[in-house]
Amino acid sequence: MPKFGQIIKSNVPILFDFHNDSNEPSSKMNHVLRNVAATIGDKGKVIKINIEKNNELTQALRINRVPTLMIYKSGEMVWRQSGELDADSLVNILNDFTY
Repeated sequence: MPKFGQIIKSNVPILFDFHNDSNEPSSKMNHVLRNVAATIGDKGKVIKINIEKNNELTQALRINRVPTLMIYKSGEMVWRQSGELDADSLVNILNDFTY
């Protein structure tokens, strides 16, 4: 996987899901995120990041709860929320950044 700093430079919005496989709310988001990815198609990306395997990044971004969802576009964080969201809400939020 390319470095985080390279990934976030994308001109399309990228939804990151910082998760932990043993966390129930994180597990519930798997289906939601598949639906989001299918709905947005080429207008954006969805990337899951396991906090246990990416400890330095997790600390640098001050991830304290999982799931934590972030959207980056053109190298900048444009949205962040901890906790679960439904697919329609996430698609609407991503669409706000697809211009």
